[in-house]
Amino acid sequence: MRIRVIGGGLAGSEAALTAARLGCEVDLYEMRRVVDGQLRLTPAHQTTDLGELVCSNSLKSESPYTAPWLLKQEMRRAGSALLRLADESAVPAGHALAVDRVEFSLRISAAIAAHPAIRVFREEVTSLDSGPLQDQDGAKRQDQNGAKCCCTIVTTGPLTSAALSAEIERLTGHGHLAFYDSISPIVDAETIDMSRVYFAARWDKGTADYINCPMDRAEYERFLDALLVAEPAETRDWENLEYFEGCLPIEVLARRGRDTLRFGPMKPVGLRDPRTGKTPWAVVQLRMENLRASSYNLVGFQNHLKFGEQARVLRLIPGLETARFLRYGQIHRNTFICAPALLDETLRLKQAPWLAFAGQISGVEGYTESIATGMLAGIYAAALSRGEERVPVPRATALGSLVHYITHADAKTFQPANITFDLLEPLDEDLRRKIRDKSERHRLQCDHALTAFDAWWAAVRHAAPVR
Repeated sequence: MRIRVIGGGLAGSEAALTAARLGCEVDLYEMRRVVDGQLRLTPAHQTTDLGELVCSNSLKSESPYTAPWLLKQEMRRAGSALLRLADESAVPAGHALAVDRVEFSLRISAAIAAHPAIRVFREEVTSLDSGPLQDQDGAKRQDQNGAKCCCTIVTTGPLTSAALSAEIERLTGHGHLAFYDSISPIVDAETIDMSRVYFAARWDKGTADYINCPMDRAEYERFLDALLVAEPAETRDWENLEYFEGCLPIEVLARRGRDTLRFGPMKPVGLRDPRTGKTPWAVVQLRMENLRASSYNLVGFQNHLKFGEQARVLRLIPGLETARFLRYGQIHRNTFICAPALLDETLRLKQAPWLAFAGQISGVEGYTESIATGMLAGIYAAALSRGEERVPVPRATALGSLVHYITHADAKTFQPANITFDLLEPLDEDLRRKIRDKSERHRLQCDHALTAFDAWWAAVRHAAPVR
């Protein structure tokens, strides 16, 4: 039986590689392609490479006993292909896992092209009901090329095409929720005035890989005043923007109060300037974009301003006075389904169990979370192809907690989520009272999660020997 995966982003690439590793034949569909010599892309992508990163190049913290670390530990134990490729493409980023985005995408594309069990089709899928049901669960279907398909995994992400969005809406009977996600600017490293900046990691955790642009109070106030009057990009049909709270544009944050940025992306805490021995009033951090260290992105500086306005405002940052921007901040639509109303704990659509969702369209937020749900969808699809029940990953794990949130949150107020300790299963009341130290509680939660995950994964491996 074949698995059909629609969408060649992070979740789709991971789902395809995972299912293939567990013995499945996989058809992977990606709409970005070359037609008559012309690139057909989404509003945010720049290439046709599989797994292309758009917003950032970070896969979050590698600090032990943090929630992102725990999620990645579980994924590594299950053999996540994309995390392995991320490790191979890593660039220095202190205590975070960041990648050379071009190298990462090339490695993903190469891994999929080299896998004998994966076929890639460069075409847009507009129908999910591509063949007649042959049993009550829809376990046997025909894909667009006539091969029997036991299930379809939709991983089309935040930029799902209009045609496929309409098809999903038809099948689910629910409208999509939508917010607008933002992209941070990237600056040419050679144009940074290194005499005005310093390298450091917050609280000296990890290596000092971030460039820090310090501001005194006067510089910060001048920057803020310019930002508050900067002209936004044309809105047209963007009047009712619904931003994700965890990825707000800097101009939106600035309007919430004059110190909001200082307690957000420009937080100086833990970034003492080694040249003065003092902590600046505010700091802009730059993170390496590629292994050559030829470009850096402005961490947390996503925005929806006109390009000319961005150049004017961002060059008020110390060290960036003559900076050349390789990419300006942008904004793009992020579409996701109302997972609590639609999905079960194995990511299947309740109304059509042969159809699964993973990645950002399923209601998770973040690159690591997208890869994680893609991996789970691939594992569950492999079980279905063997005629077995799909056993949900335990609630006690980071993976299970993430899926538990998107499938049990209040459907009326549902918003996408990153992995945090708030989502994890709490310790019992007696332990919480006994252990006051938050770090120790987090360590115990992580140990408990990894024990539960190892037991679950051992059962999965036994049922489907990894090839």
